[in-house]
Amino acid sequence: MDTKELLKKVRKIEIKTRRLSDHIFGGEYHSTFKGRGMTFSEVRQYQFGDDVRNIDWNVTARTSQPHIKVFEEERELTMMLMVDVSGSEFFGTENQFKNEIVTEIAATLAFSATQNNDKIGLILFSDQVELFIPPKKGRSHVLRIIRELIEFTPKSKETNIVEALKFLRSVMKKKAIVFVMSDFIADDYQQTLKIAAGKHDITGIRVFDRHEENIPNLGMVQMQDGETGALMLVNTSSKSVRKNYAKFYNEKVAYFKDSFAKSGAGSIACRTDESYVRKLLGYFKTRG
Repeated sequence: MDTKELLKKVRKIEIKTRRLSDHIFGGEYHSTFKGRGMTFSEVRQYQFGDDVRNIDWNVTARTSQPHIKVFEEERELTMMLMVDVSGSEFFGTENQFKNEIVTEIAATLAFSATQNNDKIGLILFSDQVELFIPPKKGRSHVLRIIRELIEFTPKSKETNIVEALKFLRSVMKKKAIVFVMSDFIADDYQQTLKIAAGKHDITGIRVFDRHEENIPNLGMVQMQDGETGALMLVNTSSKSVRKNYAKFYNEKVAYFKDSFAKSGAGSIACRTDESYVRKLLGYFKTRG
């Protein structure tokens, strides 16, 4: 992709997702993810209705007028976006591939965090950590994240969520708001997730295509594994083939739900032909 085309794509995503974060998600994000506590701001004269427990007795004695301490939320937070860039993300039978939906969701979340003056970082992962952008503030930083989400080419097409979560723990020493975006067709990440969720506020966003849920009856079809690249002939007219695939897929979905629930982490499931706006808003309102 040449520079001109890339900038055009970045700008298009910025316009769409910034409008969403400005008009819809800014307030919801702020009320959902709280700061690290209250910090002292100033002392002012007592007014009717103020909490008497906040009276500053030293200033009150010195001025012979009741004064109270005013506190404000220590707001600054760090958001980490963890995005699966393995081969299976480049799949879609609707208007957009899964990775395109993920890019829009990530951009919307990033601009919402920017509105609240929070830092945003990025981890792109396959079966290894492909790219790490340390958390920073500002629009130009968010635009860099969007550029990477659009044009980054991973070294591997396979997935390892465990390695990504271990890396998160190694680089983020303080509590962060973490969104993990993947189709979660993976195994054995529950224990690592539980450890990471003990320190960070984690939400898993499972993005999937409706045609991944069940194989349609199309007869003999040549299929390619998005992660291994292997080609195979699949008899989709076979009931047992369709049944076994549905069982495999449903087990991965159940494992995702169970893992995030047992870890005390949040989870969202978003199909590529559904509105991710509604999904995010519903999640924020439930948590808020």
